[in-house]
Amino acid sequence: MTQPRSEKTLPAPIEMRELSESECLDLLRAELVGRIVFTEKAMPAIRPVNYVLDGRDVIIRTRGDSWARRVADTVVAFEVDHIDNETHTGWSVVLLGTATIVTDIDTLVRVTDFRHRPWAPGHRDRYLRVQTGQLTGRRLSFVPA
Repeated sequence: MTQPRSEKTLPAPIEMRELSESECLDLLRAELVGRIVFTEKAMPAIRPVNYVLDGRDVIIRTRGDSWARRVADTVVAFEVDHIDNETHTGWSVVLLGTATIVTDIDTLVRVTDFRHRPWAPGHRDRYLRVQTGQLTGRRLSFVPA
């Protein structure tokens, strides 16, 4: 029989530490899916999205008639994480920035990559950039011996 979650013991002490910007960017590059957070009808809204990193900025490809049109030129949050439920370790990176619609042809060519196509069905011809203003991250890990 499996022990209830509250009775599990961890093999070592856990520490939380802040991540450097370089570590945050490396983690953003390593993942495929994140969550964009914005305001919709005066309420918080969250959408899981796949994305690519363009320098320090996140690029999301979506439909032209979607929520992306409504968040253009507003402040949004973008979050990516990885959590291990068994060990209670993991990390989280949060990017705060301004969302803008990408129209520059050179940028569109650079960020359009068939290996990073949208997972959601349908035609996705709108590119949304989340320009990094603030980038923070934290990691929960075992304390080194």
